[in-house]
Amino acid sequence: MKVTADRTRCMAAGHCAVTAPDVFDQADDGLVTVTDPTPPDPARADVLLAERLCPSRAVTVHDA
Repeated sequence: MKVTADRTRCMAAGHCAVTAPDVFDQADDGLVTVTDPTPPDPARADVLLAERLCPSRAVTVHDA
């Protein structure tokens, strides 16, 4: 699994950082930052939920 985030689409809702805090954070401007682009399998469910919850569809999960 590889995780990416498009900061140009991000609207700083923060759902990703709350749902998967080991993978996502918010920068000083409130926009998404991916802190672990290749998270371990145990994080998969939280990362997929974060992708679904993102209102601007800025988070994308790519299967390896």
